[in-house]
Amino acid sequence: MHGRPLPVTVSCRQRRQVLGLVLALGVLITLWRLGATGLMDETPPLFAAAGRAMAETGDWLTPRVNGLPRYDKPPLVYWLMGLGYSLPVRDLWDPLGSWAARLPSALAAIALMVTLADTLLRWPQPDDEQPRATAVISALAFGLSPLVLVWSRTAVSDSLLCGLLGISLLLQWRRFADPSHVSWWPAWIVLGLAVLVKGPVAVVLSGLALLLFSALRRDLQTPWRRLRPLPGLLITALISLPWYALELWVEGQAFWDSFFGYHNLQRFTSVVNDHLQPWWFFGPVMVVAALPFTPLLLLGLARVPRWRVPPEHSLQQFASCWLVAVLLLFTAAATKLPSYWLPATPAAALLIALATTSRDRLQRWAWTASIGLVACLAIIFWLSPVWVVWIRDPEMPSLASDLLGSGLVWRAALWFSLAALLSSVVLVQRKSAAIGLLSMQIPLLLFHVSALIPIAELADQLRQVPVRQVADQMKKQHRPGEPLAMVGAMKPSLHFHTGQVIVFEGRSDGALVNLADRLANEQRRGWVGHPLGTKDASHTVLIAIDQGTSSQDHWRGLHPIDLGRFGIYNLWRLDRERLEQRADVLKANGVDADWRQPRPERF
Repeated sequence: MHGRPLPVTVSCRQRRQVLGLVLALGVLITLWRLGATGLMDETPPLFAAAGRAMAETGDWLTPRVNGLPRYDKPPLVYWLMGLGYSLPVRDLWDPLGSWAARLPSALAAIALMVTLADTLLRWPQPDDEQPRATAVISALAFGLSPLVLVWSRTAVSDSLLCGLLGISLLLQWRRFADPSHVSWWPAWIVLGLAVLVKGPVAVVLSGLALLLFSALRRDLQTPWRRLRPLPGLLITALISLPWYALELWVEGQAFWDSFFGYHNLQRFTSVVNDHLQPWWFFGPVMVVAALPFTPLLLLGLARVPRWRVPPEHSLQQFASCWLVAVLLLFTAAATKLPSYWLPATPAAALLIALATTSRDRLQRWAWTASIGLVACLAIIFWLSPVWVVWIRDPEMPSLASDLLGSGLVWRAALWFSLAALLSSVVLVQRKSAAIGLLSMQIPLLLFHVSALIPIAELADQLRQVPVRQVADQMKKQHRPGEPLAMVGAMKPSLHFHTGQVIVFEGRSDGALVNLADRLANEQRRGWVGHPLGTKDASHTVLIAIDQGTSSQDHWRGLHPIDLGRFGIYNLWRLDRERLEQRADVLKANGVDADWRQPRPERF
């Protein structure tokens, strides 16, 4: 007999206490000072601007940014952001506009932490003598993953997809484990919401995980019978497909080519945006994403039962198939990004937690290796004067000195040292691995709150405050009908903070020619270019330009009015006639405008 009786049960009162603790920890990890920094360029301001535009215009169908449709993601994340932007007196509690944009990511991570813990509390796995500790460990192993620490506080759709897909998969396993007490349909409702976050990839990952799980157990019939995938997928389709159909009817071929063609099929079959990575790319990502608990993750994977254990004891099997499904799908994809691994982090958290439930030599080796990793990270932080000075970022030229002067790296070193020390003491005393892991996780949580978040705030002061200052000055200096532009750097947050259409171009001579031509001829929602000499044409343009771009020969000698310097950026009021004269010279030398050519990522 492969299954063993459960050694410990958890009462309803105990379960509520643990879930309350996990909820509090999730709030601390994701919501603490969530709106203290502005949106980091480049992608988050695009999401935030689209969500805010929905709230301001009442058009909840098509996401739009900077006067152009944004077809790359379905609308659920924008709807949730838009609801945040619709709340009253937002300027008082969310002056930077980042809290409302980040809230969906944070809430998704919290919900998944609670669901992970609740699953382990309701269905303790074999050999688990401390299910309450295991539940907290799994939640923290997920919440403290380096990937989750970043994306749960970032205004993009990745954390929301991870949360909804993770909850759907856990509900599917719960139905499989206990069909007499768990309904089959909630999992498919949540999966439909996941499809409204990032498209059909949610269904593909869910299906692949279930197929691998059935193959591992050599039993397709039982999951099929209990999960009811045919009516389930119908529910998923009824929730998700209406928006796709309506958007296709309204927007037509442009939506089909961009969303289905470029952002789904092309991303999978070819490299986009230069995101070329080797086939083994997600191996190192898996290692880094689980730090410092990677040895326990590998132990959890190595100990997955190969036989047909009872359904209620199969969570480790299910988690391994879930993780492998993400690995296989995105390894096969031509375009690879670290964020693609995010849907695997809940499965990794389960495997890490379940690796602590048995006591033997291999477990102690894995535990010791995790302590060693924490100690190595502590040493790296203690040696920060050696390597921090080599940090070079042209947008944050003083980052190295400011970081060392803040003392935040010393604070990080202290917390990692304490984590290594406490867990070593537990190891020497031969207490359970669960207690040892908790003794490591608590200092790492304090590292996040007292060091990592302040480091992010420091980076915001150096990198994003100048952009916000440029935006404020633009709003003050803007004349009616005067176009706004940014050249050299592409900072969508400038559009977000001004609330105006910004014409973005690069630093090349072709960019100058494009800018002159676009100011005369481009049209988009909320903004129309006008040729010089026509009735509505402005004779000047406000330009935000970085110092590196302004030093280029073709941008020099235009005699702009300098309206201020903010960090690495200058704000110019430039005479359009001079701009067009310079463009004519460049065109005579063979430089042509190419802004009308398709640019899939253009906003």
